[in-house]
Amino acid sequence: MPSTDATPVPAGDNPPLPLAVQLTALPPFKPDLYERAWSSIPHPTLPLLATTHGKTVTVFSLSTLSAHSTLTGGHSRSVRSACWKPNLPPHQLCLVTASFDATAALWRWDGELPFAAAAASSTDGPAEPTLETEVISPSARASRPSSFDPDPDSDTDRADDTNNSGDGSNNKDWEFTLVLEGHDSEIKSAVFSPSGAHLATCSRDQSVWIWEDIGASEHDDEWETVAVLTEHEGDVKSLAWCPDVPGRSVRRGVYGPDVLASASYDSTVRIWREDADGDWVCVAVLEGHEGTVWGVQWEPRPRSDSRFPRLVTYSADGTIRVWTLRQDEDDEEEEKEEKEENEEDGDGEDGRGNRRAAGAGRAGAVGGFGFGLGGIPNTMRRSLREEWYCSAILPAAHTRDVYSVTWSATTGLVASTGGDGVIAIYGEDDGAQGPDGDGDGKAKSEPGPGQWRVLTTIKNAHGPYEVNHITWCRRYDPGAERKGEEEMLVTTGDEGLVRPWQVTIPTTSTPI
Repeated sequence: MPSTDATPVPAGDNPPLPLAVQLTALPPFKPDLYERAWSSIPHPTLPLLATTHGKTVTVFSLSTLSAHSTLTGGHSRSVRSACWKPNLPPHQLCLVTASFDATAALWRWDGELPFAAAAASSTDGPAEPTLETEVISPSARASRPSSFDPDPDSDTDRADDTNNSGDGSNNKDWEFTLVLEGHDSEIKSAVFSPSGAHLATCSRDQSVWIWEDIGASEHDDEWETVAVLTEHEGDVKSLAWCPDVPGRSVRRGVYGPDVLASASYDSTVRIWREDADGDWVCVAVLEGHEGTVWGVQWEPRPRSDSRFPRLVTYSADGTIRVWTLRQDEDDEEEEKEEKEENEEDGDGEDGRGNRRAAGAGRAGAVGGFGFGLGGIPNTMRRSLREEWYCSAILPAAHTRDVYSVTWSATTGLVASTGGDGVIAIYGEDDGAQGPDGDGDGKAKSEPGPGQWRVLTTIKNAHGPYEVNHITWCRRYDPGAERKGEEEMLVTTGDEGLVRPWQVTIPTTSTPI
């Protein structure tokens, strides 16, 4: 089956930015959910989409745009977000759900997936129904009475609708395997690191927890807490791990490979890294937004100059900001040396999928980071702090909170949505990725180096309802000309619709 993974195109190697793009609404995913839906997360390699709503996750097939399976019963309050564990074989699925009941739950599917039948039917009229399964967690089935109906709860800053019902069936293709407990209040986000070895969760209790998979095998679900980060001064709304692209290895001699960003009600974003002693530390605080920062997105494709990926943040102040790491000559020299070492020694992954730095294990390497710190006094070590600056503010396209932003690994286009029901698509002109930028904090409306343009907007994308989430994902539906290659946008709304959108560049009349 074709992979949904994008083949990253180095930034700066794109064709000229189009003057506009065209958005066309496709038929919504079926069935309608009839309650607030929070987010829709595409699987990293398979044509599946997990949508969170009520106390439920509905998994849709991207081949048929219909329900594949449903997970329910694991939580007593709304499921706010979900994430797929990466790097698993095609017949194995692992999904983590994060809930307002202050827990995260781990679910597994181990069996055949009904993709062959869906693909066969997609070219011969209407697609045949795919597997639809409602799974109740064993503990919930055993303990809840037939009249079980928890009182609806609410999130203080955005209402939490919890109206899912149904007794479910005994189909056990999805298995509820583990509950992660520790947060004192609603969990807003859960995300896996690129290797899948770490899981990060964040909560209204103002903390970020990092969990490590210490099981002896993939199905040995044993996780331990390796860090509790409490430096935010408000609800932590969202998390994002930096993708595993070449520029991520900058300053790898000082830190481990994984980089985590957190967004908060305190109007800041924090950058977290693991130091050579295995401690997770805040290396930067990004300030500039004038309201809740609803989320963060990393640049998903390698930059042409191999510099560190940029970060986009979006806020209740209606703005979208791009942030860039200021790199010094030592960082650039280190990156050059590491690239040469990779060519000589090669780098790879250990048996658990953890990225291994080239040269790790050589004399003097500490913690597998590939940089000798042994014997160097702490006062002589390079600073653990990083300097990030706002290199651009995207042109204004929203009149209310920006709830979600997505950055394409294929085209570099950025799409946003929010409380005003608007979808906006932005493009960056070639030459915009210089190391310094202007950083003047002013929105740009004219094309030129370092500038972004609005390529299109759609008002009332979900009628009068707020749009809570937007994401790029691959197309596998019958209308796709190049299945597994074309991209579409998927939006998730307050009314319970999950809506796909075709994105077309008018000069070519070809879906991207």
